[in-house]
Amino acid sequence: MIDTDKRLVIWNDKGRKKEILNRYYESIGAVNCSKIKTVALDGAQTYISSTNKYAVNAMIVYDRFHLVQKLNNTVDAVRKIELNKARENKDQELIDMMNCKQRFILLKNKKKLTENQASRLEELCSVNKPIFKAILLKETFLEIYSIGNDNKVIDQHFEDWLREAKASNLEPFITLAEKLKEKKQYILNWFIQKTSSAISEGFNNKIKRLKRMAYGYKDIYYFRLKIHQHCGLLNPRLAT
Repeated sequence: MIDTDKRLVIWNDKGRKKEILNRYYESIGAVNCSKIKTVALDGAQTYISSTNKYAVNAMIVYDRFHLVQKLNNTVDAVRKIELNKARENKDQELIDMMNCKQRFILLKNKKKLTENQASRLEELCSVNKPIFKAILLKETFLEIYSIGNDNKVIDQHFEDWLREAKASNLEPFITLAEKLKEKKQYILNWFIQKTSSAISEGFNNKIKRLKRMAYGYKDIYYFRLKIHQHCGLLNPRLAT
């Protein structure tokens, strides 16, 4: 758990189950839970369920960072399907264009592609329709973040995208559309309260580095203590 105002880890535990997050809410009590205004999370149903149960007054925001991550993973799932087809057909040219060394071109922000990378992406899209549709669906969805604050337009764009995804005949995007439809309100809440849990990814990297430096920890409780020392309120660099 991250306090986004203080930019510090305030609680951690091992696991991703609903019961794990329940422990945090139960530890701070019902009164403090009722004071929580916003919770940004990665869309996991376990976290949503726990937050709805305890932080009854909180607005749940599906973090934009993790949503983009899911879109990228879905595009990559289409790439893997098409790569397997190319291997079955022994189409070496297409295999070379879609192998794991080239996957980052599909996932990278189109505006940040070099001229050479943009040319290779355009070539791949011209010879493989499913890849072209996957890239188009990703870019179309992300347009929602440049619309502004017109709720009706945002809602319409979202519904249009769901229909396009379901009609795409791309199984990974059909599955994603079904999941996002269930979490529509949490996605749209971002436009009301632009809170992000992306900061937690930065802390995750710090924690991974801490673990590597120690060559791992045998005692999970000591590891949790070290996390608070380096990333939380126990950090000796903080002013007292």
